[in-house]
Amino acid sequence: MYYEWLGRSDPHAPVLVLSSGLGGSARFWGPQLTELGERFRVLVYDHAGSGRSPATLPEGYSIATMAAELLALLDQLEVSHCHFMGHALGGLVGLELALQRPALLRSQVLVNAWSSPNPHSGRCFAVRKNLLNHSGPAAYVQAQALFLYPADWIAANSAHLAEDDAHALAHFPDPANLLKRIAALQAFNVDAHLAQIHTPTLLLANRDDMLVPWQRSRVLADGLPNGRLHVLDYGGHASSVSDTATFNRVVLQYLAEHA
Repeated sequence: MYYEWLGRSDPHAPVLVLSSGLGGSARFWGPQLTELGERFRVLVYDHAGSGRSPATLPEGYSIATMAAELLALLDQLEVSHCHFMGHALGGLVGLELALQRPALLRSQVLVNAWSSPNPHSGRCFAVRKNLLNHSGPAAYVQAQALFLYPADWIAANSAHLAEDDAHALAHFPDPANLLKRIAALQAFNVDAHLAQIHTPTLLLANRDDMLVPWQRSRVLADGLPNGRLHVLDYGGHASSVSDTATFNRVVLQYLAEHA
């Protein structure tokens, strides 16, 4: 998989691994890299079958497989301990990492994540699959901002979003891979295993997230022995982009407790 080391060059600095959501691209974390890079050696990567990590994903592809792929990369890079932050699907990868190799993680931040399916998100992902299957990548990309950001932020950032849409369409993944990634997150369910995850975990959610109800993070916080819930009032599903200053402040405060 494609990866980059960013931030501090000191080999003894703490490592922070960033895992993106459904799109799978390291580019998602751009607004965080400067501040996080002042404190950490930051590892970003493109998920298999997305961005700069070409692959043909197999049938039955799962979140557990995504976690195993990341573990293989970390082993290759000789990373034995790290902090982790994952957005949405990337947060599910973090839960699987904590189950598959608990000694790896010093702490984790899971942003608008979940532990099992819910009807609202299922409806949203069904719409996205229908757009991709019946209207094509251009319609899928055009609708993406509606799921990610608050309405007023979309209205105020139309030029920025037009650039993002053009980039996303120019680098659109194989639709078959994208559908397998959606199927993987729809099938994910670790409710029965949450009590086994003792990694210190911040569950960061947004009240105005229209893709994943913020209460799904409360379920995680209640089920994880060392889970802590922090709910933001504004930012939608991707407050790391739409309210960067608040997002970065909360994340850095938590990571500072464990770094």
